[in-house]
Amino acid sequence: MWITLMTEPAHKSSGSVRRVRIGNMPSEGGTRAFSLEVGGQDCLPFHHFEGMCPNRPIVAWEVTDVRPGDWCDTATGPYLDVLDDPLAWAKFAVDGKGAQLICLNLRGTHPDRENRSASEAAALVTRLLREVNVPLIIKGAGPGEKQDQVLSACAEAAQGERCLLSSAVEEHYKTPVASAIAYGHAVVAETPIDVNLCKQLNILISDLRFPLDQIVIDPLTGGLGYGMEYTYSVMERIRIQALDGDAMMQMPFICFVGQEVWKVKEVKVPEEKEPLWGDKKKRGILWEIATAVSLLYAGADILVMRHPDAIAAVEIAIDELMVKT
Repeated sequence: MWITLMTEPAHKSSGSVRRVRIGNMPSEGGTRAFSLEVGGQDCLPFHHFEGMCPNRPIVAWEVTDVRPGDWCDTATGPYLDVLDDPLAWAKFAVDGKGAQLICLNLRGTHPDRENRSASEAAALVTRLLREVNVPLIIKGAGPGEKQDQVLSACAEAAQGERCLLSSAVEEHYKTPVASAIAYGHAVVAETPIDVNLCKQLNILISDLRFPLDQIVIDPLTGGLGYGMEYTYSVMERIRIQALDGDAMMQMPFICFVGQEVWKVKEVKVPEEKEPLWGDKKKRGILWEIATAVSLLYAGADILVMRHPDAIAAVEIAIDELMVKT
């Protein structure tokens, strides 16, 4: 009697995700202690039996330039001593918690908030780069002429450091991309959860002769229970097209998890109002964990998160997912 051992059928892709590097070390013209690389997969997320997943997904710690008065108290709780000082906040994340990537959210530059100037934002970026030596994401306050001005000034201030500028959108992509070209940065291409719009923006950016290996896709994401299923399916379709050889879809993903999770009612409503929902603090942390892990399975390469406990749990999940079985 012959016994045939069955093995999992493996699908070999014709394409792969491009590798994007963030951060320049002194040997590369910057001052970062190390560089980070994302992408490089030639298979679906964590399908180690089908191909290679050479680079571990990265968690970026979100730091804001002004006190985030609209954040849920669960999210601000761990940072109460540093909420008014972005430099101290970044040091807390890097020196105290081992953060490898900081996302500086320049929300204070928004005209409807504090309307801080582009020069103020650039000065903060300069100080932050001097105080912490990890790679940096520079996030504008939202699409428009003001964000273009801010990202341009910050790109110049961070010249040579190979930061990731967020974001270029279809209506405002030329200035962020031109700034990235002039000062040596990567750029986030942001589109509203749509496969065709995603590809269209990548084509427009590439038409400016911007290197495709310096683009990261932000597909826009929904929090758990708030469009997650739609987000997941769109990310999956983009990734499948990339693996099938579509050059304009072969970029890594970035997902701004924290900004989606901590605004939903399920993380804000106290247990006195909804006793069946359980402890408010635990609920919020679990919401961020569940959202982040779901996006990892969809193909996220960079997760921008807020709560240290959620980040710690997701780091463990990433370690386990990266183990080849």
